[in-house]
Amino acid sequence: MTVVTERPGQDQLDQMVQRLRTVLAEDQILTSRTDRYNRARVPAPFPVHRWAERVPDLAVLPTSTEQVAQVITIANELKVPIVPRDGGTGLTDGAVPLRGGIVLDVKRMNQIHELDLENRTVTVGTGINMLKLNEELGRHGLIYPDDPASYPCSLVGGRIGTSGWSLIGARYGHTRDLVLSFDHVLPTGEVLHVGDGFGHKISKSSSGYQLKHLFMGHQGTLGVATRATLKLYPKPEAELSPFWAFDNYDDAYRCVGALARAGVATFAGAVLFDEWKVAYLRRDDEAYIPQPNDVRALVCAVMYGYEDEVRPAGRRLFKIAKEHGARYLGDEISEGDWAARHDRYATPLHGRTRTGQVVPMSWHCEDAAINYTLLPAVTKAWHEIVAELRRKTDIFDDWGMFAYTSADTGVDYLTEIDIGIWEQQLGDAAWAEWVKAKRDIAAVALANNGSISACHGSCREGEVDLVPDELGRGYQVMLDLKRTLDPNNIMNPGKYLLDAAYAGDPLAALDALRGRG
Repeated sequence: MTVVTERPGQDQLDQMVQRLRTVLAEDQILTSRTDRYNRARVPAPFPVHRWAERVPDLAVLPTSTEQVAQVITIANELKVPIVPRDGGTGLTDGAVPLRGGIVLDVKRMNQIHELDLENRTVTVGTGINMLKLNEELGRHGLIYPDDPASYPCSLVGGRIGTSGWSLIGARYGHTRDLVLSFDHVLPTGEVLHVGDGFGHKISKSSSGYQLKHLFMGHQGTLGVATRATLKLYPKPEAELSPFWAFDNYDDAYRCVGALARAGVATFAGAVLFDEWKVAYLRRDDEAYIPQPNDVRALVCAVMYGYEDEVRPAGRRLFKIAKEHGARYLGDEISEGDWAARHDRYATPLHGRTRTGQVVPMSWHCEDAAINYTLLPAVTKAWHEIVAELRRKTDIFDDWGMFAYTSADTGVDYLTEIDIGIWEQQLGDAAWAEWVKAKRDIAAVALANNGSISACHGSCREGEVDLVPDELGRGYQVMLDLKRTLDPNNIMNPGKYLLDAAYAGDPLAALDALRGRG
């Protein structure tokens, strides 16, 4: 069996372009250096010295499910790698082509196909983003409440491909809960509709296997979502987002747990910022309103709903915060800080090395899903890992941690450590140290009964090595599914160590890919 394991040759690419011209217009086939390089970069830290290795050979801009299916069919026949790209806002290289080939950019599939005001659903092309979608929904008093940090620029298709996490997920659920169904093009070019049951607008069915989640969070390794039906909610009348200051981490930690366990129906989430994060915000975040030096931790709670619900709920949470020694920062600071939540996705390119020299630094984060009771242990261990990394090279900086409720009961938290990286100074040695630190961070998450990623995915060098350990027999099922659905390995090859699926001995191949062979 011949499968994709390397970049396509020039003959393959020439054939590919020739075939694409039979199904796409000329302006839908992009081959220029600028178009290709613009679709090779993501916000995650990047081995800039090896950027050329990650550039696609061409990009395409389909406008329909039918065109996507035709493009993928041709790529599968010619065995040319194909990587879906939505907003390009992912933080684990899901949209970065490791083997060249084609980047399939969905941005032109951005129409609202149907708005059903009675059933409160909307059907859209997956190239639309939440900001533009909600501008239209707001005219009807509705909202699609999927609210990532990258809200203004991430697209619905990317949210499906990464099974995205929402800042207000404790109130409305995350992407997996909000997407009712979608059309999905398989790696062979076949079109599949996934959702609960036969209908596009059904939220619960017990007919057959539940396939929807299989095609969410695969980072483009199992195909492309093209058209989705989404669940809508009434646009909230009221929003309350109080921020409280603490002079120590322990009180703030206990407070955030109590807020999450309060059982308030309008509760949309709570977040804990540790001392390292407060120091970074005070020093380098242009959206941050400075706090006194005695502030060592911050807690924010968020509520959404009708005004007559939010007011009494807010009083309850304020009472809990006061009992834990919180100091309310006031309406202006609280409202401003919550309003700036999306700005922080594009953290300014500046920072300080440990020598105090101001240099351009890029932001990256490692995230995990951690139970509330284990947050202090993980926080301590992660800061120690980054401290060791900084001892080896001063191109890294610790920008602090936050822990954010993933559900309304506060059982587990998106736990994230943010790292500043002076990318221009990255070389092979520094990159190897960074990959080791990422692997160590993931190992801490697993040792504390967590998941390597709650939010961004774990398909990148470092943490990906431990995914088979986390999933156990489930990872072997992933290999089986990949081989069955993508027999030629054309769809985002090289991700999640899934190349092992095509070896005669997959487990031995997996050990080799993880550096153990």
